[in-house]
Amino acid sequence: MTKLLSMNRRNFLQASAAGALAGAMPGLIGSSAAAQTALTVGFIYVGPKDDYGYNQAHAEGAAVIKAMPGVTLVEEENVPETVDVQKTMESMINLDGATLLFPTSFGYFDPHMLAMAAKHPDIQFRHCGGLWQEGKNPANTGSYFGYIFQGQYLNGIAAGHATKSKKIGFVAAKPIPQVLQNINAFLLGARTVDPGITCQVIFTGEWSLAVKEAEATNALVDQGADVITCHVDSPKVVVETAAGRGAFVCGYHANQSPLAPEKYLTGAEWAWGNVYSDFVKKAQAGEKLGNFVRGGLKDGFVKMSALGSAVSAEGRKAFETTQAEMMKGGFSVFKGPLKDNKGDTVVAADKSYAEDAIELESMNYLVEGVVGSTA
Repeated sequence: MTKLLSMNRRNFLQASAAGALAGAMPGLIGSSAAAQTALTVGFIYVGPKDDYGYNQAHAEGAAVIKAMPGVTLVEEENVPETVDVQKTMESMINLDGATLLFPTSFGYFDPHMLAMAAKHPDIQFRHCGGLWQEGKNPANTGSYFGYIFQGQYLNGIAAGHATKSKKIGFVAAKPIPQVLQNINAFLLGARTVDPGITCQVIFTGEWSLAVKEAEATNALVDQGADVITCHVDSPKVVVETAAGRGAFVCGYHANQSPLAPEKYLTGAEWAWGNVYSDFVKKAQAGEKLGNFVRGGLKDGFVKMSALGSAVSAEGRKAFETTQAEMMKGGFSVFKGPLKDNKGDTVVAADKSYAEDAIELESMNYLVEGVVGSTA
């Protein structure tokens, strides 16, 4: 969608009175009856759809439902986490007749999506992340997310077999639970290969800030890290910078192997097409949509990039064996005894968290062996 159309969408409702809009274009106002046979679905992205990362992963999922019978897809990219996203949702509802909206970015939820949900109780809103709470948030809202830390654990296994320095690096945006899960899982996977491996993490403070991401990657390599991964919106800068410095890379969100074919080991990817297809099928059938939807590798929420040529035969075997175990279900990435990087026990010896453990969504620690700093 062009920038011009994007601006028209966000500003249309400010330029037209509600009554004039209804009178001039009554056919564009969606009805619940029409939604039973045809469904208009809106997707909103905080960045470009071809960012090799978070937004691209969601856009690839949206492309899957676009091909489904009866579905009309409406998309807008580069929408900031401000009141602009409310304008976009409003116009998708009133101009396009959307009855199911996916505002995909973390910061869209509160107050923006919640405000729109209260204003439009007949519209369904689903947000990517762990922010929805039963009894607190509206019934026409919900959250979906995947146990992608399983993928980072597998990334860690590949990294553990590739590292020579026993130092791996992680460029992260913000220390929220989902990010901490990924950092911890990356090191825990690597430590199945060698318990002496450590992980240096640098937080940039932003989901998308190319300059800091490049600086953080270079700093990690300077400190001896020879395998790098990340959790930022677009891993493109991290991947290209790390590979340019001679380090191996593990991807995140989407497949970045074309950016560094000789240095790309594997990557933890989203498989949002499966998730979105399920939401759409339920909506078309008039069924209740889940408010708290979760899944991992075995559920088809997460997938792995193909192993790169740099992965050794031993590394490939360990990776594939663990992946097969995860596909059976019940695999515990986080199990005791486990200490945080301050020396405190965070998981007791007799405790383990399977992939569906709700406690993981409040994780607030880095495990022993992770050294954190701020860029």
